[in-house]
Amino acid sequence: MLAETPLVNKHKELSAKLAPFGGWLMPIQYSGIIEEHNWVRKSAGLFDICHMGEFMIQADLAKSNLGNLVTIDLGGMPPGACRYGFMLNEQAGIIDDLLVYRIAAVEWMVVVNAATTDGDFAYLKKYLTGAITLKNVSQSLGKLDLQGPLSVDVLEELAGPGIRQLRYYTFGYFELLGEKIIISRTGYTGELGYELYMPNSRIGQLWEKLLSDERVKPIGLGARDTLRLEMGYSLYGQDIDKNTTPLEAGLGYFVDWNKEFIGKAGLLKQKQNGAFRRMICFAADSRRSPRHNYRIVYKGREAGAVTSGSFSPSIGTGIGMGYVGSEIAIGEQIVLSEGAISIKAKVTDKPFYKNGSVKLKYR
Repeated sequence: MLAETPLVNKHKELSAKLAPFGGWLMPIQYSGIIEEHNWVRKSAGLFDICHMGEFMIQADLAKSNLGNLVTIDLGGMPPGACRYGFMLNEQAGIIDDLLVYRIAAVEWMVVVNAATTDGDFAYLKKYLTGAITLKNVSQSLGKLDLQGPLSVDVLEELAGPGIRQLRYYTFGYFELLGEKIIISRTGYTGELGYELYMPNSRIGQLWEKLLSDERVKPIGLGARDTLRLEMGYSLYGQDIDKNTTPLEAGLGYFVDWNKEFIGKAGLLKQKQNGAFRRMICFAADSRRSPRHNYRIVYKGREAGAVTSGSFSPSIGTGIGMGYVGSEIAIGEQIVLSEGAISIKAKVTDKPFYKNGSVKLKYR
């Protein structure tokens, strides 16, 4: 039985194509993936992300072990900051990638992936110590993402000019529809964007209010996938998982080596050894799109496999990511193959799309 977000009927009214995703029935597209993708790049797109998990935690860092459960430094975060990082297992595999919000000195919100919510909650419950409060509020708290270069203009009319004070990866409390809610300047598209946390009882009203603005259109998970792939962002369960380490995924910059955390010993051993598979990004020499599990062939030999691949609406070619057994330099030629399909491509750096507004500074 698939879970449904509070907005499922709104999506049906908009004739969205619905399909399973991470155990949820989610909107994949409305008007079409390419059209929705391009709209986010030029205006403002609205995403239903109510399937994500949220935990509220009251915990003193010095007494609770909370800081040792993630790879990032929580002690250096001021209230109003949020950071991206990982929870690891003892072998340094990624249990989940997540966002941590510091609401106050001993108050936190952790935002996790939908499919891993229950496991993440059990992990936190197991390892947190001392006088802590841990609540799973996923069933009562909804989440909408408003992404695109015009998103700040749209939100300013609803939440006031204070929205322009938010710097990248910070958040604040704003009043919308009579509710005091958290809005963070974060996102998954490479564009200027915000994530809005509203009680599920009011999320439908917020959805309709935002869509009443002609600059805003609903966007499905199909375009969300092409947008994140153009930025080289990893998708949990596809590009990273419990058998993948941050070093293998090329995400070591979200690891603070100066602190203790579960999985550090395994990660240090891997770092010192230096012999591990590595994530590469590549762009095809045509519009043909590599797909998940296509073979990566380098100098006539199978070198690895594609984890994510798609046509890039912004660039006009096929793009993708995947793991290879040893590093392949940027600029090298590879072939992506599956049966009779053979796509020539070149290893490249990320992001593929370099003109995003994500870190735009307001005038």
